[in-house]
Amino acid sequence: MKFMITGKNIALTDALRDTVERKLGKLDKYFGPEVEVHVTLGVQKTNQTIEVTIPFNGVILRGEETTGDMYSSIDNVVEKLERQIIKHKTKLEKRIHEGTLRFTDVPRYNEEDKEPQVVRTKRFAIKPMDVEEAILQMDLLGHNFFVFQNSDSEEVNVVYKRKDGNYGLIEPEF
Repeated sequence: MKFMITGKNIALTDALRDTVERKLGKLDKYFGPEVEVHVTLGVQKTNQTIEVTIPFNGVILRGEETTGDMYSSIDNVVEKLERQIIKHKTKLEKRIHEGTLRFTDVPRYNEEDKEPQVVRTKRFAIKPMDVEEAILQMDLLGHNFFVFQNSDSEEVNVVYKRKDGNYGLIEPEF
């Protein structure tokens, strides 16, 4: 695995860089040597965040953890990524055939844990509105996302609340 480590509001010391490479190196048993791992370490007030993105063969494996200690965040994100690999092993096996992900090293997923499933379907009328009105509607409803028809483009869009308190807009391309 090739590591691309960047920092936001943090000095990347050799010790921190070595820890990231050593801890994430545990995932090396699942991937070939050509797979790139993009790691972003960041500090915002007292929050220590690590974001890890592993793109391979059209699939993107991603994990993000925030704690008060960067080393705890690193440990937590490694566990999260390993759980994702184990949980989605069969889905990934069907999709990936070129051997980038090594499945012989992936333990079996405990099938007693039920897969999430759709338990409710909701239908609603979509009213044309601009992005600001959609954000207002979302806030009034107390939701963290809102689906609407954009009055400017006449396309179905989604606004959502980001972890940093700002908003995001999803505009599909057909």
